[in-house]
Amino acid sequence: MPWSEVSIMTVRQDFVALAEQPEANMRALCRRFGISPETGYTWLRRYRALGVAGLEDRSRRPARSPRRTDSTIEQAVLDLRAEHPAWGGRKLAAALRARGQLAPHPATITAILRRHGQLGAPGSRTQQVWQRFEQAAPNQLWQMDFKGHFALGASGHRCHPLTVLDDHSRYALGVVACSNETGATVQACLTTIFRRVGLPDRMLMDNGSPWGNDGLHRWTPLGVWLLRLGIGVSHGRPYHPQTQGKDERFHRMLTAEAITGRVFGDLSSAQRAFDAFRATYNHVRPHEACGLRPPSTRYQASARPFPDALPPIEYAAGETVRRIQQGGQLHWRGRVFRVPAAFTGFPVAIRATPEEQQWAVHFLRHPIATLDLRAPEQAIL
Repeated sequence: MPWSEVSIMTVRQDFVALAEQPEANMRALCRRFGISPETGYTWLRRYRALGVAGLEDRSRRPARSPRRTDSTIEQAVLDLRAEHPAWGGRKLAAALRARGQLAPHPATITAILRRHGQLGAPGSRTQQVWQRFEQAAPNQLWQMDFKGHFALGASGHRCHPLTVLDDHSRYALGVVACSNETGATVQACLTTIFRRVGLPDRMLMDNGSPWGNDGLHRWTPLGVWLLRLGIGVSHGRPYHPQTQGKDERFHRMLTAEAITGRVFGDLSSAQRAFDAFRATYNHVRPHEACGLRPPSTRYQASARPFPDALPPIEYAAGETVRRIQQGGQLHWRGRVFRVPAAFTGFPVAIRATPEEQQWAVHFLRHPIATLDLRAPEQAIL
């Protein structure tokens, strides 16, 4: 049985003091203290050899560990971890193999990191497991968002990192240090990316400016520009960041590996750090979703090139076409309806729906509003 928990050293001292008395009954004494005779004789022997120090707990670590990882391999693990402090056992093992080095099992690497104080205790972090989804091929869906902005030294300016990620391959198409979060800035960044790798089929964004879909501003000029390029626009569910889970996870890596602990004096210095991070992330860092290969092994450029000029807005012959007036006003069947103001000045097609007295408004192939003659008239301000 274990010792009663009062003060272990005090109890052990009491035991050996009584055991050292003349004509002490050792077995009865052990029963009284709730220990086995073997344990009692062990503590008495250690006390006689070392005094009170002999009553302290000893390390149970074996004198020899023939199965322990070789020190040179262990140092290689620690060196690689120093290069990439946010990488765990699986990524470090894959990266060591990619360098042609002998790699321990990921669990062994985790134990090495924990032994050297580079990881918390097992189970110290709790993570919620979200249902994963993934597009079947590159460029079917890109995720785009701004990571939280941060100060640039003492200049009073701030950096707003814009990230663009391919859903299928997790390839980082862009990590841009921006001075603001306006639609014009995003459009300029996307134009550079589109010229380099082509156009995606669809883009997934957050809600609000400059993306749109905040209730009052269902569409913004940025979204209209994407539609004109033939790119579908989707928005994540409000207050559900897991909809863009891949980009959210990417932001955590960007923070850990390129931002935390650094001070950037201007946007150029931040961009240099982002470029270095993006190169490592895309071409070196093993990604679990890619079978512990870098994202670049799964990505390929789009077959849809960025056009030199926006394509014309055309509809089929015989369709009913109207032009959106100032403030998003649309005149139809003697009524004035309000549609998203971002389409002001553009022609739209009005198409019948299965519902009586109801029509759908399309911009190119994308539905943007519904006209319902049964609804009460709205004041146009």
